[in-house]
Amino acid sequence: MSVTRILGIDPGLRLTGFGVIEKVGEKITYVASGTIKTASGKKSKVEGDPEREELPARLKIILDGLFEVIDTYQPNQVAIEKVFVNVNPQSTLLLGQARGAAISAAVIRNLSVAEYTALQVKQAVVGNGHAQKEQVQEMVKRLLKLPAAPKPDSADALACAICHAHGGQGLGLMATAGFRVRGGRLVG
Repeated sequence: MSVTRILGIDPGLRLTGFGVIEKVGEKITYVASGTIKTASGKKSKVEGDPEREELPARLKIILDGLFEVIDTYQPNQVAIEKVFVNVNPQSTLLLGQARGAAISAAVIRNLSVAEYTALQVKQAVVGNGHAQKEQVQEMVKRLLKLPAAPKPDSADALACAICHAHGGQGLGLMATAGFRVRGGRLVG
C-alpha cells in the first residue's frame, strides 16, 4: 500500500498552523503539528495599523518556517484553507498575503496544493459545516488518537489535512458550476 503524507496549513499573519498526517489505505495517523509565529511585539511602523507591522518580514517568516516543515517531514501533498471574506477588507487582504506565502512554499518545493473552505473542512471532519473551534479540536483529537486536543491553529491545519485524506479533494475538484453551498450541502 502506498503511503501519502499530507501537510495541512491554516494560514494566518500572526500564527500559521501546520499539521502533518500520513494516510495508508483508509487509516490516518498523526505525524506532527505546530504553529509558525510571526508576531514580533514591536510597534507598528504604520500608525494605528498593527496588522501591517513589518509585513514583508512576517511573510518571510511564514515562507521560511514552512520550508523547514516541508524539508523536515517530506509531505507528498498540501491542503490549505481558503480565505473567507472578512468584515474588514484590509484584514482579508493581509490574510491573503499570508496564504500566498504558504502556497508559495509548497509550489517552490514542487508539491501539489488542494484548497478547501472552512465549511468544507468542518463538514468533512465534524459532519457540520458550522461547527465551533472546540468541536473541531475534539474531533481531530479523536480521529488521530491524540492524548489531548491540539491548539486551535494546529487543529485547523490537521483538520484540513484530514479533509484532504478523507476524499475532501473530491469535493474540491468536483465540477460545481451552477451549484452553491447551503447548510453545508451542495445545492443546485
